[in-house]
Amino acid sequence: MVSKNLNFNIFLSLILVPWLTFLAPSWLNLNGILPVWAILFLLPFSLKTGESIGCLLGLFLGLLLDGLSLDMATHIPILILLGFWWGKLGRRGPEIKQSFVLGLLAFVGSIFFGLSLWLQMIFFHSNEFLFIFWGLKNLLSQSFITGLLAPILCTWISFVFGTNLFVKSKRFI
Repeated sequence: MVSKNLNFNIFLSLILVPWLTFLAPSWLNLNGILPVWAILFLLPFSLKTGESIGCLLGLFLGLLLDGLSLDMATHIPILILLGFWWGKLGRRGPEIKQSFVLGLLAFVGSIFFGLSLWLQMIFFHSNEFLFIFWGLKNLLSQSFITGLLAPILCTWISFVFGTNLFVKSKRFI
């Protein structure tokens, strides 16, 4: 029963991430930059289910985001690495007792996410010097807004999907 419920929740999150990427409310932005919805959905599932499901969900979310973007930079490697890291932290790390830890994890994850995309863009468009300052502003704004929304949204997502983050799970799925 847990496995079928988890599969449905992952399927639902794969539908919601592209939808929220396109139709995100305008009041959830900072300097015109929206949060990283993939991180806000990947974080609670990876912490609860472990490394293998976190990597798989990171792969699927990366494929969806790469299909939506028109640029040469890819989202797949960093989302797989974040899913693995958060899954390992959820299984073997200390128990999460406060929701602000989710904000810190999302902040650090979105910095790595933005830095990965930024470095790929610099590699593909190396002749544009002003691109570096624009990327730094986007990186900091996106990380800040994702870190601020993570304690609220990740806790809410985990409760709605039936995976309580604040209870340590002993079984592997």
